[in-house]
Amino acid sequence: MTKSGYPYPPDEFDVAVPGGAPVGVHRAPRSGWSSAWPFLLVAVVCAAVAWGGITLLSGDGGGAEASGDASPSASAPVSPSPSASGDSSGEPSGEPSGEPSGEASEEAPSSVSGNPANADLTAGVQVLNSGGPTGAAGTAAETIKTAGFTGTVDAADDTAGLGQGYAETTVLYGAERADTAAAVAEAIGATSAIESAEVTSSPYAVIVIIK
Repeated sequence: MTKSGYPYPPDEFDVAVPGGAPVGVHRAPRSGWSSAWPFLLVAVVCAAVAWGGITLLSGDGGGAEASGDASPSASAPVSPSPSASGDSSGEPSGEPSGEPSGEASEEAPSSVSGNPANADLTAGVQVLNSGGPTGAAGTAAETIKTAGFTGTVDAADDTAGLGQGYAETTVLYGAERADTAAAVAEAIGATSAIESAEVTSSPYAVIVIIK
């Protein structure tokens, strides 16, 4: 079809461009920058993502390493305190040392002054129960006999109240009978022996007050 026989009026697409090609057939050629910039943008984005990932991973590794390096005081074994395990000598603090406390019990002082070795074992002895357990006078009398006294050894209750005023078992003796009283006191374990005028005037050389 020739241009003279074209039935449509001319428009902008019929305007020729440099080089002879119609506008409607070919567009104008694109510049090199307009073709390259999408690739450059993708490369920059990929580089930024890669750099960010590397930074993130290296940051996590550093944090893990920092958290893994615990303080020496947290992992080091704690040695027991000397005060908790006892002193260096190894002796428990609560155990007694075996030394006396300084408050040793003192035995009651004895008032027996005679010498038992010089006792008259044939002398008469009377044992009076003056507040002691039932049968205590008889038991003491048998003990005196067993100690070697061969004279009269009687046991009775203190009905006359001779033992009033005495708080412990006491050996009363007549004049010049201290040695015999000492032997009696030794036999029954008494620690008190007193000379008494009442015993001197009695038929007995020694009278024992049982408490």
